[in-house]
Amino acid sequence: MSQKVLLNATDINIILHRLACQLIENHKDFSNTVLVGIQPRGKFLASRLAQMLKDEYKIKNLQLGYLDITFYRDDFRRGDKIHEANTTKIDFIVEDKNVVFIDDVLYTGRSIRAALTAIQSFGRPNEIELLTLIDRRFSRHLPIQPNYRGRQVDAINKEKVKVSWIENDGEDVVYLVNS
Repeated sequence: MSQKVLLNATDINIILHRLACQLIENHKDFSNTVLVGIQPRGKFLASRLAQMLKDEYKIKNLQLGYLDITFYRDDFRRGDKIHEANTTKIDFIVEDKNVVFIDDVLYTGRSIRAALTAIQSFGRPNEIELLTLIDRRFSRHLPIQPNYRGRQVDAINKEKVKVSWIENDGEDVVYLVNS
């Protein structure tokens, strides 16, 4: 198995600042917008973006939540892989809000489909957008596209994109892994 660095820590930091600025441009003060990280891996990107928006761009009253989609996945009871549930933490109403889903890699689109179903338990949003660090554009099974993307990656099906976050993996780096 070989791996190639797609993004290093500096690249990731630059992309996060660009994504934060795009969010500010479209949502201004975030008074009617909430950020929702899709568990498990979108949590790290969502937390990092929220912290950046608060600390560096002085956005006040930013609402951030985490959504577990485990039981909404279409592969939940299929195959030998056992899915572990994560914790949903949404302590705000999404009714009539603009929701920005945040995930690290957009691959087939099935996780986002599950998130669209899961969020309905918390109300009916006004609008839902998608922000993703990596968009594997040629791997989609569903007609789902990000509104905000950090980097587009053309990876063949046997290649994996692995995002490592310093909070969880000890480093900020994105690898293309050849299996």
